Amino acid sequence: MAVPPGTDGAESAYRNLPQLLALAKHPNVAVKATGQPGYVRDPYPFPSIHGALHRMFDAFGPRRMFWGTDITRMHCTWRQCVTLFTEELPWLKGADLDLVMGQAFCDWIGWNAAA
Repeated sequence: MAVPPGTDGAESAYRNLPQLLALAKHPNVAVKATGQPGYVRDPYPFPSIHGALHRMFDAFGPRRMFWGTDITRMHCTWRQCVTLFTEELPWLKGADLDLVMGQAFCDWIGWNAAA
């Protein structure tokens, strides 16, 4: 999500958000929301990043926004990394949630998960 290395705090983490959102006009560009809790200071459910995630979703859509995590550098649990998306973002539900949590990435790379 274009977060510069060594970033500390949501304000700093998303300073390049306008430039990233501008890339959404290109259909061959997707965004991977990896390790987002690692950039914030607030505790779970990390409300300081909900707005940036929503803007990203609105710009790229569920077929071009992929969940991910880098658990090796998170200050929270694996479960919290997952449930941030699956339980704490009220606008991310149903088929959109399934897409963001893995199906869209499989589709993007042409991987038939059913096979």
